Amino acid sequence: MSPTKSKHLKSQYPAQSNQSHVEFILVASFDIHRGSIMEHQYPGFISSDEHMLAELMLPDQAHSRAQDWTIFFLHKDTAGDVEDGEDEDEPDLRRQSRMQDGDGDDYTMSENEADDDVEGPPLIYVLNLVSTKYDNTATRNAVCKAMAICTRHPFIHIYKPLLLLALDEYFKNPFPETLATLYTAVNAMDLSLLPRLSLLERNILQASNARDMFIEKFRRMLEQRRTDSLRLSTNSAAKSLPESPLTPSGTNRALPRDTHEFESKVVYNNISIPVKVPAARFPEDVGDFSLIKLIQKFSVPHQTSPTPFTLHPHLTTGGQYTHPIIVLVNALLTQKRIIFLGHNMPSGEVAETVLAACTLASGGLLRGFTRHAFPYTDLTKIDDLLKVPGFIAGVTNPHFANKPEWWDLLCDLPTGKMTISSRIEPPQMTESLTAWLVSSPPQSQNTNQDNTGDAAFMDSVLRNINNRLGENTIRTMWRGWVLKFTRMSAVFEELVYGTSALYVGGPEADAGSHGVRGHGYVWSDEATRQRELASNVHRIEGWRNTRSYYSLVQDLAHLYKSRPISSIDLHHHHDRLRTQKLTPDAAAAIYVAMEEVVRSDAEICQLLTVTPESQGGLFYVALGLLHPAKSVRFTTVRLLERIRRHEAGKHFWAGLGRFSTMAFERVAGEMDRAAAAVAADGRNGVEDHDEDGDGDLSRSTTLLEQISLAG
Repeated sequence: MSPTKSKHLKSQYPAQSNQSHVEFILVASFDIHRGSIMEHQYPGFISSDEHMLAELMLPDQAHSRAQDWTIFFLHKDTAGDVEDGEDEDEPDLRRQSRMQDGDGDDYTMSENEADDDVEGPPLIYVLNLVSTKYDNTATRNAVCKAMAICTRHPFIHIYKPLLLLALDEYFKNPFPETLATLYTAVNAMDLSLLPRLSLLERNILQASNARDMFIEKFRRMLEQRRTDSLRLSTNSAAKSLPESPLTPSGTNRALPRDTHEFESKVVYNNISIPVKVPAARFPEDVGDFSLIKLIQKFSVPHQTSPTPFTLHPHLTTGGQYTHPIIVLVNALLTQKRIIFLGHNMPSGEVAETVLAACTLASGGLLRGFTRHAFPYTDLTKIDDLLKVPGFIAGVTNPHFANKPEWWDLLCDLPTGKMTISSRIEPPQMTESLTAWLVSSPPQSQNTNQDNTGDAAFMDSVLRNINNRLGENTIRTMWRGWVLKFTRMSAVFEELVYGTSALYVGGPEADAGSHGVRGHGYVWSDEATRQRELASNVHRIEGWRNTRSYYSLVQDLAHLYKSRPISSIDLHHHHDRLRTQKLTPDAAAAIYVAMEEVVRSDAEICQLLTVTPESQGGLFYVALGLLHPAKSVRFTTVRLLERIRRHEAGKHFWAGLGRFSTMAFERVAGEMDRAAAAVAADGRNGVEDHDEDGDGDLSRSTTLLEQISLAG
């Protein structure tokens, strides 16, 4: 039996948790004489600065549209009492204006089932709906109101249907009781059957398109619920007590149709509203957005009428005609000030673009973008905005385009064009960069040569978009790009400084444990290695002093302590199998080492995270079935047998081609025949050597030893 099957699964959102799904509901309106005013904060005050909140809830030109959405973030300490105002609550701009680089990054990802280690106050995500009702009896013939939901959950998009219904109800009944009804309904939502996944499992689920990945965990959650309910019912009956009110409903629920989402419902005003909560998400994923829309927005103009960029070492890593998406990602990585301008566009669309950009650069690995993002802001907050280093902001006022001193990169959404500011600061020449440029061979000056590989990568991304492979595939590709960049950065640091904070456990991986040595990123040949490092050196140096760099260093140090396999670098050795031409002995050492260290469920998960389906899955592991040495082929069968019995590994096994599965069946049959022959020899050996007739087999060779010798 698998070790985890007897383990009691925990819920991501336990029924008995003191944490509410929604913590506050806000209502603001526009008064012709007083401007933006706050009408209600329910159930208490989230901030004493009501005017600031009201301005955030009522964007520019809100009255010109019947409906609009905005998103913004607040910082609030979880300690203290909301009602008595002991906490100092402040909107995002005010707090972030006094943050130093690296401060406030509050996610330390863990592979364990413990909660995320929060270094600072977690963000409160605010989803805001603005609606204008036209009324001939009102001043200026219109009434403009906004309602916002404040939650710690980043999947804020699930509350959109509820806000539509609730704001419409509030126009009819503008009383706190209307907010109380909404507050009670959303916090009654049951998410207790959503299992908590480890970091490795979240990575596997998000990179997979299998709709039943980890379905076993959902089934076990249902079984645990039924068992707990039966036990509570039995205890209540024995004591002649009513059933416990803490027992959540849902014991008769069916398994999810797609394990990427957990289906629940909210009953509001006798209307059952279905909601879908993501089962796995990364820290920088907030709301519902599309990377495909972001990429297409700036790719189409670049393909039809490319405009040369002003050269900047951190941004234009591919020359004047660097792809705009690469320029955007470079700006995010090197912590430049970025403005998304959506003149005459709904502020909700601008906000979604900002959130998509944060996820694009994060790749599920890096942090610090969302905490310094302002999905929507305006001219009244420009002083506070400019105090935040490396902000990512969405605006609708065209006046921002005329102020290049306010930004480093301007992304114009209606035209799909990007502009590098004429006032951008040039990068500083560091000692390490100087040493590298002096010692490295000269780089080709051919501007048509794709030294970074970014142009080929973007062609692949756009090809997959045109082939309609879906949002999940594109996100997985960008995760791979960010991971490659961070691993190349670690190699650069080791070459320049002798060690890297981005790689923990290098000496252990190089110690030769299990017969293999080496760590870090792998290139196919030395020329490719030199070319890619040289073309990325400015981007790497620009990234090394940013919030996302320091947060990754902290995360990697934390993860190293809890990762299942640390004696060898699985990613390094799988990359060697995938990219290099190895001798039979070198390949054999890798297959044997993998079989030795990959035993438990967690260790299998770690292997699966370095064999994503987008890079061939288990194909390169299965090549061990064709190794000339019989012992290596048998070793590969034992490894693959463990993987295909694993709850996630079976999906990777199903992705292998017929050629690999036939090879597995052939070698497995060969193993069975060898085992039968050894067993027969063992019986003969007992008859020959057990002369005293006591049945003692200690003097005969064991079955497993003879199979190994037969190999």
